[in-house]
Amino acid sequence: MTAPEITERALDELARAAEPAAPHDLAALFDACARRLGAEGCVVYVADLQQRLLQPLLGARPTPEQSDLASLAVDGTLAGRAYQLGDAQSQTEGDVGIRVWLPVVVGSHRLGVMTATFHAQPVPAMLDALRRLADAAAVLVQGKSAYGDAIIRLRRTHHLGVAAELHYSVLPPLSFSGTNVTVSAALEPCYEVAGDVIDYSVDDGHTQVALFDGMGHGLHSAQCAVFTVAAYRSARRSGLGLIDVLSSVDDALLTGLGGELFSTAVMADLDTDTGRLRWVNAGHPFPLLLRDGRVVKALETEPRPPLGLGHLVTGGSIEVGAEQLEPGDMVLLYTDGVVEARSPAGEFFGVDRLSELVCTQLAGGLAAPETMRRVVRDLLTHHEGQLTDDATLLMLEWHRPVGDARER
Repeated sequence: MTAPEITERALDELARAAEPAAPHDLAALFDACARRLGAEGCVVYVADLQQRLLQPLLGARPTPEQSDLASLAVDGTLAGRAYQLGDAQSQTEGDVGIRVWLPVVVGSHRLGVMTATFHAQPVPAMLDALRRLADAAAVLVQGKSAYGDAIIRLRRTHHLGVAAELHYSVLPPLSFSGTNVTVSAALEPCYEVAGDVIDYSVDDGHTQVALFDGMGHGLHSAQCAVFTVAAYRSARRSGLGLIDVLSSVDDALLTGLGGELFSTAVMADLDTDTGRLRWVNAGHPFPLLLRDGRVVKALETEPRPPLGLGHLVTGGSIEVGAEQLEPGDMVLLYTDGVVEARSPAGEFFGVDRLSELVCTQLAGGLAAPETMRRVVRDLLTHHEGQLTDDATLLMLEWHRPVGDARER
């Protein structure tokens, strides 16, 4: 049997075995598949919510070697390097042979890494087979997570309160990368986040994104966030335009929450064929436009009151901003909890610091998801790990459409 045939059979067997599998069954299936491909077994590590640790995914009956596995740091380890950069990493491990680390990713949504060991340097065909196993593992880990708590618990290093649990129930995956667009977001404090929430929709010819900052903290704030996203999705999925979506959400919050809770908002619609960006803003910080590695402008519109106060229902004009993007342009949305975070000495994090950090990370060749992770890491360092308000970032990047050879 040829190497490609062995790979196809092993992956087919994995797919069949995974069909009835529960989340806690996956570790053993991945290990068995890796052995069929010529490795000395494998282990998948799942990133925690803050993307600081990589936690080993172990089955109900781990081997003695697996039982001794510990969490690995994302920063300062070879496993973490594979996670951060999205590239395979390898190292020699004494008598064990060669250890390979591979990213476990669906699109740009980073789930963790997979490690496998070999007695000798694996041939390219074997590495290609392992990459396919890592891709299959990513799809299965993401898809099976909804059917049990084993993987979800693994991603948490602290207790998630009711408000945060409610909040996470409506969040989409925090990263998506397609042919024409990349969306990437980050939220902190991730175990207590309540009022800030993001949403997006990637459709044929259009990508729509939204960032909301609900009033207050705790459970009431989380309820406001969940209600706001539901109202936004209802209006967006009905095919309404930006102004009508904004008005619909305002009306829903006023009617459903009685004017007691409100939310700032910025909603944007990107034509992914032409790069034409349109947006509306209700009491939210102005998004930033990044081009060629620097912030070129803030996307300003006439300020509107937050949603839920009824100002849109009672009339008044709503300005729709418009900007022609160039291929590679990025739009950064953020909440006031990012720029208004204070150090113990009272120093604001600020828009300038945010802009500089984002541009520095992107200049180093980092993708948007890793850039977001590092900016949040620096934000927490600035605030010594204790944010007093939710802090959320969302990056929207437009790529040149496939087959479009036009010069910029």
